[in-house]
Amino acid sequence: MKFRHVEVDFESPKVMGILNVTPDSFSDGGKFNQVDSAIEQARRMLAAGATFIDVGGESTRPGAQAVSVDVELERVIPVIEALTKELDVIVSIDTNKAQVMREAVGAGASMINDVRALQNEGALDAAVWAAQTHNVPSCLMHMKGDPETMQKAPQYGHVVEEVISFFEQRIEACTHAGLAYEHIILDPGFGFGKTLDHNYQLLKYLQNFDQFDVPVLAGLSRKSMIGKLLGRDVEQRLAGSVATATIAALAGASIIRVHDVEETMDAVNIVNKLQNVE
Repeated sequence: MKFRHVEVDFESPKVMGILNVTPDSFSDGGKFNQVDSAIEQARRMLAAGATFIDVGGESTRPGAQAVSVDVELERVIPVIEALTKELDVIVSIDTNKAQVMREAVGAGASMINDVRALQNEGALDAAVWAAQTHNVPSCLMHMKGDPETMQKAPQYGHVVEEVISFFEQRIEACTHAGLAYEHIILDPGFGFGKTLDHNYQLLKYLQNFDQFDVPVLAGLSRKSMIGKLLGRDVEQRLAGSVATATIAALAGASIIRVHDVEETMDAVNIVNKLQNVE
């Protein structure tokens, strides 16, 4: 898949490092919300093996409050400009706002990562523009509800089938609007409107999403599906994060979105060796 002028081979999984330039993200809020500290963290993740850096200026943790377009732009644009100027890395913009998408791509972002699957006003038009003018693909994530309410007793008949049905509908809408199929990435949305069992059902059957023949992004790092199962606080979830990343890589995930790049790269390299050994 092409990201602007960079071709990425998804024969083996790639790691996406999370860079939250927010004061309130669930795991690292406030740590990297200055340009200098954000760039240094990005350097560390790139050195550890990250292919992508995902920049987010609005927390989407359960219960999070939305921020204005202006606030989000103030947080992400200087960081994206600095990253694309100083580092050889694919920068992704984690946003659901059309204006932020457009300005982030203008600043050098090579991927749009939208938790609302381009359903907000103007978002799909922005993604079509980004793809057609800059060869920028978009990731469509499944979320039931919104960050403020999504974890209040979410219910499904069969979570895997419903997420697949959602993707079928969104892909049809996106391609009808002019977003080429080859510019689409899918994310089943671990932790976004799912119970503990829903999350592990999605992980167990992650390979079912191969039917779409597009890259699949898996974001499980440090999430409550690990903490609740193991009884671990956020800062104690490294082993669980690496375990779930390993399972996702074995199941065919193309992009593993994580906080802990170095440790995840070790796991991915082991998976690659295992799958390539005779």
